[in-house]
Amino acid sequence: MHRLAPLGAVVLALSVTAPAVAADAKLQAAVAGAQRSDAHKARDAARRPVETLTFWGIKPKQTVIELSPGSGYWTEILSPYAKATGGTYYATAADLNNPNLSEAAKAGRTAFEKRYADTAKYGEVKLVNFGPMSGPLGAPGSADVVITARNLHNWAPNAAFLDKVLKDVHAVLKPGGVFAVEEHRADPKPSAPNWSTGYMTEAEVIAALEKAGFKLQAKSEVNANPKDTKDHPFGVWTLPPSRWTTAGGRGSDPNFDRTKYDAIGESDRMTLRFVKAR
Repeated sequence: MHRLAPLGAVVLALSVTAPAVAADAKLQAAVAGAQRSDAHKARDAARRPVETLTFWGIKPKQTVIELSPGSGYWTEILSPYAKATGGTYYATAADLNNPNLSEAAKAGRTAFEKRYADTAKYGEVKLVNFGPMSGPLGAPGSADVVITARNLHNWAPNAAFLDKVLKDVHAVLKPGGVFAVEEHRADPKPSAPNWSTGYMTEAEVIAALEKAGFKLQAKSEVNANPKDTKDHPFGVWTLPPSRWTTAGGRGSDPNFDRTKYDAIGESDRMTLRFVKAR
């Protein structure tokens, strides 16, 4: 079974910072663009898109793959940016070749595809199958950057699937290509069993990715939130944007006082840049 082993003291002592890099004008324009939804723009103060993408090394003419894009927060930025700079943007979607794919998953893929079908507005959003049985993310060594934003805690409990994801990412990246990672940060607390609160330690994330052949190149505090106490009744999902008031988000408790959690804002997050090392 895949274990996210803690790092040794030497590695834990590693302090890596990124050099300051100016964001390019077309990236800033994509973030400010009218193609973005109001709901996504409202989260910019917490997600800091220009700073985060600049730290990850997003540049013109790159091939970028985003794993599990969710509602499309990054899609609305990265696909128009790719169109403006001669790049290519791929988003993973439910694997249509999986005979066990649920109707809900199929509907989710269809909805995402329809939402971003306007190429004049968003550029071309290319979809690639993603799941336990899916094939490669692309041709070997074809991608400059692969992004995962707050997904690892969902994959880690399924060791075989996490291994597959990391293997597929490693295969599709060019030598020296970037694996861009954002994740809810448990530190200084330990993570919960099976990462049930949604938080992971930096040591766990780094150990898993280094085992898979990636090298940590830089860390950023761009998405840090020192107000996050990480002891919420429904895990990280108690905080915005999920704002659960019941276990598992099943239903809504009108008597649950959200004041404290809304004041915290979105979670404290690690933002890491790895490179394909071998």
